[in-house]
Amino acid sequence: MDFVEKGKKIVAIGKNYIKHVQEFDGIVPTEPMFFLKPTTSYLKSPGTIGLPKGTIVHHEIELGVVIGKKGKHIPKENAYDYVAGYALAIDMTARDVQQIASKAGHPWTVSKGYDDFCPIGEFIPKDQIPNPHDATIWIKVNDEVKQSESTSIMVFDIPTLISAVSDVMTLEEGDLIVTGTPDGVGLVKDGDIIKAGLEVDGKLISEINFDAKDRGY
Repeated sequence: MDFVEKGKKIVAIGKNYIKHVQEFDGIVPTEPMFFLKPTTSYLKSPGTIGLPKGTIVHHEIELGVVIGKKGKHIPKENAYDYVAGYALAIDMTARDVQQIASKAGHPWTVSKGYDDFCPIGEFIPKDQIPNPHDATIWIKVNDEVKQSESTSIMVFDIPTLISAVSDVMTLEEGDLIVTGTPDGVGLVKDGDIIKAGLEVDGKLISEINFDAKDRGY
């Protein structure tokens, strides 16, 4: 499925790994917290991530869930019926912009919504990852591992996320839910080389590759 072209929205889950919560603000949510990224932020691998001028940009590696059919008020027990597959994603964040917005009580839209701020891998059919909570996601910057974690330690599992999001907004075919990032988020700067991967039982299922370049604006 070419979900990048078909999907209408990217739903991003915040604070879904305990250690990342601790490096963020320490407040563990009692229910899924999510926000939207525009589909114009998609950047297919391989590609060049444009860094907005004057911002401090961080990488956040995430497992993405691709929705396969339209649904609303989806029960947890039926959630996987609405999953077409998965994709490896990076939720790029202008961290300084986000921090200013958070202190002012404003949304995170600007910090998360720049063009190129959702670097994305190829669609992975559901049967290639029988248990999405038994996978490893990792990211390297200039060949140094920055994040590497099992998806088994999410605060809220995928059925819970699908159910919670669909209670608020209708999920449609091709939509993407990015399920949160583990600890280790860090700086991406001009000239950096970024590689990320998704592994199941030690086998590399998906790998994505990007470089980063200052936009000049």
